[in-house]
Amino acid sequence: MSTWDVLGRTLLLFGGIMVGLGLAFLFAPRLPFVGKLPGDIFIQKGNFSFFFPLATCLLASLGLTLVINLVLWLVHR
Repeated sequence: MSTWDVLGRTLLLFGGIMVGLGLAFLFAPRLPFVGKLPGDIFIQKGNFSFFFPLATCLLASLGLTLVINLVLWLVHR
């Protein structure tokens, strides 16, 4: 495999990742459960508020792990 082939595949991979991230940022606010799952931490006292979407992060991590493992499995077939 030549250097240009590797560069071309790398650019296609990063382009696909950028498209995926763009779609995720575009459609994430429309999903009703993002940031509102039981287990998401929200503390508000006076004029201070703290929000950490723990359950949403765990769910996103699980989903991304499954997608990445599926892609790697399909590539190595």
